[in-house]
Order: sequence, then structure tokens, then C-alpha cells
Amino acid sequence: MASPATTAAVRPLDATAAAVSGPAPVTAVVAAHLRRLGARQDGPGTPDPAGGTVLSGEGFAPVRATARWGAPGSGLVDEATVQAATGIMAVHGRRDGAPAGLAADCAATATGVLVVQGLLAALIGQARGAGTTRVDTGADLAGLLAVSQYLAAAGADEGEAAELAPGGPPFTSVDGVLFELETLDPGAWAAFWRALDAPADAIRAGWRPFQFRYATACAPFPPVLHATTRRRTFAEVRRAAALSGAQVCALRTLAERYAEAGDAAPWDFRLLGGAPAGACAQASAGARAQASTGARTEAGTGARTEVRSVVAPAAPRPSPGRPLAGLTVLEAGRRIQAPLAAHLLGLLGAEVVRIEPPGGDPLRGMPPACSGVSARWLALNRGKEAVEIDIKSPGGRRELRAAAAGADVFLHNWAPGKAAELGLDSDDLARDNPALVYAYTGGWGGRVPDAPMGTDFMVQARTGVGEAVRPEGEPPAPSLMTLLDVLGGLHGAEAVLAGLLLRERTGRGVRVDSSLLGAADTLTAPALDRIARGRSPRMPAGFRRPLPVADGWIAPADADAAAVAAHDLSGLPTGEALALLQDRGLAATKVTTDLSDLRGDPRFTHPIHRDAHGAPAVPDPWSLA
Repeated sequence: MASPATTAAVRPLDATAAAVSGPAPVTAVVAAHLRRLGARQDGPGTPDPAGGTVLSGEGFAPVRATARWGAPGSGLVDEATVQAATGIMAVHGRRDGAPAGLAADCAATATGVLVVQGLLAALIGQARGAGTTRVDTGADLAGLLAVSQYLAAAGADEGEAAELAPGGPPFTSVDGVLFELETLDPGAWAAFWRALDAPADAIRAGWRPFQFRYATACAPFPPVLHATTRRRTFAEVRRAAALSGAQVCALRTLAERYAEAGDAAPWDFRLLGGAPAGACAQASAGARAQASTGARTEAGTGARTEVRSVVAPAAPRPSPGRPLAGLTVLEAGRRIQAPLAAHLLGLLGAEVVRIEPPGGDPLRGMPPACSGVSARWLALNRGKEAVEIDIKSPGGRRELRAAAAGADVFLHNWAPGKAAELGLDSDDLARDNPALVYAYTGGWGGRVPDAPMGTDFMVQARTGVGEAVRPEGEPPAPSLMTLLDVLGGLHGAEAVLAGLLLRERTGRGVRVDSSLLGAADTLTAPALDRIARGRSPRMPAGFRRPLPVADGWIAPADADAAAVAAHDLSGLPTGEALALLQDRGLAATKVTTDLSDLRGDPRFTHPIHRDAHGAPAVPDPWSLA
């Protein structure tokens, strides 16, 4: 094959062509992202139930990616049944006390991004000498990835640190404004509620469920806190936030988001420096050959290993299944978005090294734990190495710059402006490593003026996701499942892969930016499209609502929901109810309500296993060959 590394691509997939086919909610994402990355699409392609998308051109061998809802015979046939089986309905429904379907197609959206990731990884592998030509993924795998942190906590050695019970934001003002509240500071939390004259005991009791809502997907506040905001105007609420240092964001409608959204891509790319073609491999290999000293820890083990080498060991060679083998990703991420992006790159073969503050990432100790390490933390960070660097000190910053000089990717999700303030922005690091792919995964992507904190729930509130995830007849409310953090991590990995491919094709380093805002726009794209067509953006009342049976819940496929609802199944156990529906040609599946039941669930052919710490670990979201 002719090397694609010498082409003058402006976008990663310029001069390639794609034939996109498969389940419509998945291929809508695939087609949109491939188009924005530069691939030509001559038409929708021949309908293919297996979900086949073929990408080819510009010296690359054709790559075929297939996506499915679930394994044959599993009963997973669409978004609703996948949400039910993988535990998404259970987690999303915690706020309200019963399983609930997301009205937005989160599993299909994630699957579409996984397909594009696989295609990009395959082309990178081909450019690096690995003959990757096939990618397989599924919405069932995407759904398990989305709940992986909640699953890990359910299988931990100890219970949750906060109560799992109904309750949570948004709050409502006396003038009817629904709003989200955000702060990471208990002092600001207390000051906000004191300014609104909330009782002191309720303020104290409310902080823990508020703090842990990102982990538990629920927040059982004392009811008096909701009553407090209902006695105040939103103007008073905003004043209390300004005085305390907390932030509030009124929930916006999908119509408001449609009016301002435009047609921005979910990520941005900018070539760095002026390295000639072929400099990428030379820069990385040369930096790795330099003498290096550092204290590294395998993430989660606590066993520190001193690394001192005059000549670096030979880098692993890429293979069809691990096309990023031999590449190094330096990750300075916290919480979910950046760590998940780096985790996915590691699954594709990259060596991932976390930059942690002195003393290590405090989230390692977040309960519940497995063998003394946070189960949730392990879900995103197992298998990574770690090095402690104090980036606030001049010496620490020099150490990080030296590490970045030998890396292929530097990935972070620091607060906006922090990298530039520290002298660690893309242009700073590119001076020592012109072949670097510098990746920033943020909240707003610089596209929203006067934006509030760029956290999952604030972005959900600001972008209309609160409407998109709930059907007509239900008050808008952001999901307390961390939808955008997960989708933001997926978009971050997708952006890095696109940057690596662009580096291979141009011989230049690349800056890539992705955001929770971009993830929200991808998730809400179908709803915004309905507005463009003159239709209601929200799904009809009762949409994707599970049905009770004698021993639990079942969820019908979307296309069969009306017919299934005509049957009284409440007195039948799950097996009999599903058999009756199957005899009538109607599709439905059992709703998983206890995430620990996912291990051994016969609907999943890729096993959920336990890692070295005993924490449940979901299967890789794709396979490449």
C-alpha cells in the first residue's frame, strides 16, 4: 500500500469515501461525523441490517465497520431494549424511584461514535504497518460502557457512601424557572442556601447527596431545600449564587438551543508548528531514546517503580487488534471525560501515563472500594501508569514538558485558560515536540459566551438536554446519569484518533479540541432536526416507559410499544410475559434493575469480568482485526 503519511490532508479523512449503512439512529451519527472529518459520501448506501460501513481511498485498504443492537437471539433489537438490558434505564430512573427510558438515543449515539473511532483507528493502524481492515461494535457494548462506573460500584467490596434514593435537581423558583445549581465547594453550597434562609440542618444534610450525585445518579435532598427555592424568585436565586460563589443555570428549551446552535462540529483541529512529513515518527522515537528518570505507578496498584533508562526499550509494534501499540498518551485528566478518553486509547494499544498531583489522585479513595481502590476510579483508569507531578511548581512544569516531549498525545481537561497560564498550552509543548497531538476536552468549547461551569449537569441544562431525555408530559430535567461526561469522553477519544490520523497524513503535530457542548449537540441532533422539520422536538407522552410485571419490569421495543401496552401483563412473571409477547410477534426484554445482575446475563455474549482488584470490568466496546 502506498504510504498515506505524505498526503496534504486538511481534514483527517479528506480524499476518502464512505458507504454508510446500518441501524438508522447509529448511521445518522456515523454519516455526520465522517462527513465533518472529510469523507465523501455519495449516498446512503445499500441497507444492511448488520450495520456495515465501508471507508476507503487515498492509498488505504477498505475498512468495514459493523454495528449491531445486540447479539442474535438476545432480544436487543433497538434503543429501548438496549437501554433496558444494559442498566441505563435503571440508572437514569434512580432520581424518580423507578426505571425510566431516556427519550434521547444515548446508546445509538455512543455506538455511532464508537464506529467512527474504530474506522479512524484502523486507518492509523494501516499507516503504521498494521493491516487493520475490520471493526465490530454494538449498542449493547456501548450501553455497558455508559454504565461501567455504576456497575463497578455495584460490585464493590463495600456499600455506597451516599444513599441511593429518589430525589435531585432541578430546583424551581417561585416564578416557575427550573434551574440547576453547581458548586464543588461545600462553603459555597452553605453560603448559597444561607442567603436564601434555608434551615441549617437541611443545608448540612443536603451537601453529601449533592456532592455524590455524579456517582450515584440521585440526590435525596431534604425536601425543605426544594421548598426554599419555591419561595424565591429566580432573580433572588441568582443573587444568592453571585454572593456565595455557587453557580446556577436556568434550563433552556430545545427550541432555544436550535435558535443559537448553528452548524458547529463537535471538535476542532489545528495543525501545529511546521514539522516536515515523517517528523512524527522521528520526534517520538528520538524523545523515547533520551535518558529518562521518573517514578511511575501502575494505576490502582500502589506499587511504585523507579524507571531509569539510558536506551528506551523497543516500542511494541502495532497489530490489527491494537493499532495504537507503541504510542504514548500523557493524560492529565480528572473525573470522567478525559480519563475515559484516555482509557479508550489504551484499549486500542496505546501506553497511557496519568499525570497526578503529589500524593496521587484523591479520587482513588472515593468509595465504594475494591481492594482499597475506588471501584469507579478503576473503571476509567485500570491499566494506566501514573507519575506524580506538581504542575504548580516551576520544576514540576519542566518535568511535564520533558514528559510531553517524548509523548505522542498530551490530553487534559483543566479549567479554561489554566494551560496557557502555566505555559503548558499547545504552542508551548509543540516547541519541544512538533509532532505532538495536543488534546483538550473541555466543557463549552469556547462557543458559549458567559457560560457557567462546564460540568455535565450544567451543560445538560443549558443545551435543552433536560427536554430531550424526557417525553412530553414530564417536566424537563437533566438526567443524573452522567450522559455528557461519557459522550464527551467518547468524543475526546474520537478527536484524538482523528488528530493522530491527520498527523500521519501531514507529518505535522495537531491540536484537537472537544467538549461536553459538542457531545450535547450530537445527542440532541435528532430533536433539533425535528424542529427544523416543523415538528415537536420532544417524543410523545409515555415514550419508552417500562411496564411493570409481577416480579419486575419489561421494556417493549419502540415500534411495538403501543401494541404491548394493550396487554395487561402486571400479574405475570417476567418470563411468561415475554413469552406471551413473543408468541404475538412483539419484541420486549427484561429491565435490569440490579446492575450486579449484568454479570452472567445471557443477553450479553461478551463477558463482564473482574479485574485484579475484584472490580467488575465491562468488555471492550469494539474489536478490530
